[in-house]
Amino acid sequence: MTRPSELSRTTSALNPAAPTASVVICCWTADRTDLLRRSVLEAAGQAHDGDEVLVVVDHNDALARAMSTWAATEVPPERARRIRVIESTGARGLSGARNTGVEHSGGDLIVFLDDDAVPRPGWLDGLRSTFADPSVAGAGGGIAAVWTRGRPGWFPEELDWVVGCDYRGLPGDGAEIRNPIGANMALRRSALRGLRFDTGLGRDGSRPAGAEETELAIRMRQADPSVRFVRRATACVDHHVTAERHRLGYLLRRCWHEGLSKGSMTSRVGAGDGLSAERGYLLSVPGACVRHIGAVRHRDLWGPGRAATLMAGTIATGVGYLRGRAVR
Repeated sequence: MTRPSELSRTTSALNPAAPTASVVICCWTADRTDLLRRSVLEAAGQAHDGDEVLVVVDHNDALARAMSTWAATEVPPERARRIRVIESTGARGLSGARNTGVEHSGGDLIVFLDDDAVPRPGWLDGLRSTFADPSVAGAGGGIAAVWTRGRPGWFPEELDWVVGCDYRGLPGDGAEIRNPIGANMALRRSALRGLRFDTGLGRDGSRPAGAEETELAIRMRQADPSVRFVRRATACVDHHVTAERHRLGYLLRRCWHEGLSKGSMTSRVGAGDGLSAERGYLLSVPGACVRHIGAVRHRDLWGPGRAATLMAGTIATGVGYLRGRAVR
């Protein structure tokens, strides 16, 4: 159950123009089991011969047993044969689980999908097509926020990265990016060159840290400056934003931890590369606040609240960053 797929390598050798894909879906809690199953089923339904879907369970024996039983008894056979359930052997947390997925995968491409993100039709082939360009080392797909209780009026689109989704200010489809967002991204196996996610970064259970995919992408480019990362917005998933993430307290906590992670990350890879995207984002914040405040002219009374939230989130991230640098 835990051996890499040799079929994917054989298929790739026969048709190098169509790289095979290993979809890695990491999970740690049974609270999102329904969404997890939907994600797995949709990914398996879009997979071709030679592709595989790896469900990596992060140190939760009961969830691993439940998912294995479900895949063996409830999933249609044509999809079940592409699914493997694996228990993480890495450090506890998302980075360790992703590394386990990489080690047990066999595809030319390693596609990472969050356990609460459901692919739209054409998602996997959309990501796959990006790698027809041999200089592309990674692709970031589109991530649409699905607010389970409706989008809060005070939540600005510039902060949708807080809930792991596309945010206002991202470049358009086909543009080069520094790094993809981990909820929907693909990496070329050969470009990894043995690199793995840093287990000192990233989410661990309910602790909303991040920056592990940013740090890995930077190290990949530092190892080979010729490689590129490309945004493929049309290869989209619906990322469900559950109720506990609709609160201002969660937003500020997530911003703080993102700052901590970025502070630690820049100590590893340098501030020049580590903050290359954040500088432009920071410069855009004042204009965004003015725009939100001005929305009251159009009877949007939440506009000033969005401006205040954007400023509060930016400050929390900045203070967290300084704290992370000092601790590091």
